[in-house]
Parts: sequence; structure tokens; C-alpha cells
Amino acid sequence: MKLKPLGDRVLVKPAPKEEKTATGLYISSGAQEKPQKGKVVAVGEGRLDDSGSRVPLDVKVGDEVFYGKFGGNDIKIDGEDYLLLRSDDIYAIIED
Repeated sequence: MKLKPLGDRVLVKPAPKEEKTATGLYISSGAQEKPQKGKVVAVGEGRLDDSGSRVPLDVKVGDEVFYGKFGGNDIKIDGEDYLLLRSDDIYAIIED
């Protein structure tokens, strides 16, 4: 299935949950935190401003991003987990 976000929405593939701590201890599945970073897989065309013009998004497909812990909606596409966010829920682009 192909999904095209509308407006200022962004589809993100979350990074896998951390299963081990930095010291090598395994984290139980109940204690694992929801990831807050992922890869952008699709973007909308941008929101409309007051004059009706499109304001393009700051992110593009392929960007690695940090997003808010409680933002967006979890969705499943072809058995894989994704997160559908508003662009305002994305805090930063990760650059190398």
C-alpha cells in the first residue's frame, strides 16, 4: 500500500526500540520507551497560509528526525509500524 500524507502531515518509520542499555543489560518489553526518532518516508504538500498559498515543509523523504514522545498517530501499513505526525511535532532533523 502507498500512503500520501495530506497538508502538513509527515509519515515516519520509527527507529527500533532499544533492547539493551549502554552497559549491555537487556530491557524488558514493558519498560522499553517509545522511540523518538525515525526516518521520513512520505510528506504532505504543506499547510495553507492565510492567503491560500502552500507553505512547504522543512523535512523531506529520507531525513532522520527527532519528534515528540506523545505526538502523532500509530498506524500499520503492510504489517509494519509507522507514525503519522504533523510537521509541528517534529523537533529536529538529524545531520551527520
